[in-house]
Amino acid sequence: MTRAHDPAPAEPALGWSGQAWRLAVAGLFSLTAWLTVFPDQEPAERWRDLALGLVAFGLVWFRRRAPLRVALATICLAAFSAVAGGASVLALVSLATSRRRGRIVAAGLLSVASGEVWISLHPSAQLDPRWLSVPIDAVFVSATIAWGMFLGSRRELMWTLRRRAEVAEAERDLRVSRARWEERTRIAREMHDVLAHRITQIAVQAGALGYGEQVEDEEVRAGAERIRASAHDALGDLRDVLGVLRGDSEVPHTPQPAYADLPDLVAEARATGMRVVLADGLADGTRERVPAGVGRTAYRVLQEGLTNARKHAPDAEVHVEVEGTPASGLTLVLRNGLGFGPTSTPGSGLGLVGLTERVHLAGGTLDHGPEHGEFVLRVWVPWTV
Repeated sequence: MTRAHDPAPAEPALGWSGQAWRLAVAGLFSLTAWLTVFPDQEPAERWRDLALGLVAFGLVWFRRRAPLRVALATICLAAFSAVAGGASVLALVSLATSRRRGRIVAAGLLSVASGEVWISLHPSAQLDPRWLSVPIDAVFVSATIAWGMFLGSRRELMWTLRRRAEVAEAERDLRVSRARWEERTRIAREMHDVLAHRITQIAVQAGALGYGEQVEDEEVRAGAERIRASAHDALGDLRDVLGVLRGDSEVPHTPQPAYADLPDLVAEARATGMRVVLADGLADGTRERVPAGVGRTAYRVLQEGLTNARKHAPDAEVHVEVEGTPASGLTLVLRNGLGFGPTSTPGSGLGLVGLTERVHLAGGTLDHGPEHGEFVLRVWVPWTV
């Protein structure tokens, strides 16, 4: 059983101007019908015809609120009033826009019967043979109903197209908003991964110079040089990230890190005083075939792990184990002793959150937490990133 069509959402708003021209057309139709019988009417009959017509036009104003009742009432009035004929036609058209067959058929049959009653009361208005009046009325009523159904179908089509356009625009705005959010998240994650490591190095090296009691001038100069180099690298990384934010195509971007850069990252950490042991379990022929995405993810994981170890457990030895094959994927495990107390190096607290998101986007898994008196960061990524 199908649910009846509801035309309400598809009906356009009808203001005073819309009502006015519709009533004007209906009034013109009524005037034409009335002029055919006006000469033969008695004065009292004319006033009665006009009064019933005005009642019909008053009712047709509310045709959208009660289409069936208004249509039936005006059709009945049209059987005794030529002036009410235009109002009954307008009400029938309005009812037909709903395209509810049962109501339309009932109103159409009543309209044909009303026309026959009116002709029988005004024989002088009949120009065709009596046997043709019913077919002619039926054709006229059918044409009126067809026009109303066409208008209703067109209204629903236009409403559907508008709705589709609104939904498409809303989905487009949602996609644009989501793309912007994802791009901001990606840039923020990249900025954290790139800059946090550099700035933490600067803070640790400056702290070592400030707290050293017996630091030679040569060591001070070497530490200052390391700080200068780290600051220079941080400014270069920041320039690249800001270039991405500005959309500046002329900014020379630094090549993305790869798996082959892991030893350099470990050496850089050792230069700042960290104790790092790297156990690379990849076979000689496998290292060169590590995909770029896998290598970049491993580099960022190790970078963030060393940064956290430097901030939270600066004196602990860090053990890094890497192993994997194209069949099993790449596994990186970083272990360091648990820190003691809060760190003096500021941080956002979102490093591992962003790192987890990066690994998940690569299709891998990340686990971290204390194990047997150590902090363990364990990451697995598939080989096909």
